[in-house]
Amino acid sequence: MMDDTLRKRFTEIVGQRYAFHRAEDMAPYTTEMRNRFDGTAAMALRPGSVGEVSAILKLASETGTAIIPQGGNTGLVGAGVPLQGGTGEEVMVSLGRMNKIIEVDTETNTMTVEAGAILENIQNAADKADRFFPLSLGSQGTCQIGGNISANAGGTGVIAYGNTRELVMGLEVVLPDGRVWDGLSKLRKDNTGYDLKNLIIGAEGTLGIVTKAVLKLFPKPAGREVAIAGLGSPEDKLKLLSLAKAKAANGVTAFEFMARVAMEFTTRHTDGAREPLESRPAWYVLLEISSPRSAEDARETMETILTEAFEDGTISDAVIAESGEQQNAFWKLREDMSWAQKPEGASIKHDISVPIREVPKFIKLANAAVERIAPGSRIVNFGHLGDGNLHYNISQPVGWEASDHYALEHAVNEAVYEILGQLGGSISAEHGIGQMKRDKLARLKDPVALDMMRAVKRALDPVNIMNPGKVIEV
Repeated sequence: MMDDTLRKRFTEIVGQRYAFHRAEDMAPYTTEMRNRFDGTAAMALRPGSVGEVSAILKLASETGTAIIPQGGNTGLVGAGVPLQGGTGEEVMVSLGRMNKIIEVDTETNTMTVEAGAILENIQNAADKADRFFPLSLGSQGTCQIGGNISANAGGTGVIAYGNTRELVMGLEVVLPDGRVWDGLSKLRKDNTGYDLKNLIIGAEGTLGIVTKAVLKLFPKPAGREVAIAGLGSPEDKLKLLSLAKAKAANGVTAFEFMARVAMEFTTRHTDGAREPLESRPAWYVLLEISSPRSAEDARETMETILTEAFEDGTISDAVIAESGEQQNAFWKLREDMSWAQKPEGASIKHDISVPIREVPKFIKLANAAVERIAPGSRIVNFGHLGDGNLHYNISQPVGWEASDHYALEHAVNEAVYEILGQLGGSISAEHGIGQMKRDKLARLKDPVALDMMRAVKRALDPVNIMNPGKVIEV
């Protein structure tokens, strides 16, 4: 148990108002949003400046106190909460007070923000300046950019704009010993040695704490069209993707696929949601086309793609949104798929990726494996086909108890991961490793890569105070 003297020293850094240690005050910081991880910690701190973060880490380094950085606590792999069965001696450091949008620079198309800035606020600030920040997630109303950076978040815009890694130009980071690295560069070319920011992006708080970032902005599209199309098979999805890229190139700003059962769950549990296609196909694709030229150009391109796809039999049905309100309704169908599984009972979830051309093969092999292990399970398959990222989730069979379904989780995971290995896939496409997949990573990742990761961790965090037990063991 943390002694009172040390607790007082941490408290003095941020002030009594922003230091918590009573169980009832700690609950929002120690419980993961899906309630899969619920640990204990000695206290939680809410610093208001980089100086306070630096002082926290300097004291932690001196005393060997483990630190758990936390953003909006929207993660899904337990990276931002205490370890299950841990010591309970960690100190949570929540960045929510450091939420300023410092500068929007339309000359360089950049935005400088503090790590606690809410993603949706960043999007709105870019829009107000007639610019566009393309990172888009279902949790964007509460997730923080520091957490997005630490997890290298993906989302729906990766096909055109890349992961978070491609959207970050510079970082300010507090290192485990309290030193502050000022890497807040706006340079698009800086060939002066190692790209240090890319060590931090995706490290899940194991190498330091992000306190500020320079983000990349883009011109706002002049035109945008959203459609939902119906298809009969996974192979048809690849045909439609190929056609869309051929006609629109980088104008394909979203290509989201959804299985029939995923749409059923969403329309069943989302207020006001309606089935978009009367034909009720086996698969749906939400296609977004953006144009830098005009609304007419975006519309014409969308109509050309869908017409050709219908004529060659790739799609069976389609509808183009006729208003901004309908575009938002189409997107809500996709965005609500994650939470719409919860009312249907226990769900074994996978955030995985495979080479795009292997998606149909993965679906065929994985579906067969799941049916052997857990007959009658409902496979809620949806994701970002343009980058090969599938959210391959298995909801419990109707009439089963949740405990019976979760009892098969290990066997299902092993089968899915074996197939991923055969197809050259990844066990984590965008959610990260955290504590949920740490042991799987150690078993499945290339041993040389693991040695390199451990070497970096030991070099930057020799006392092992930064989010210990997450991502890798050292």
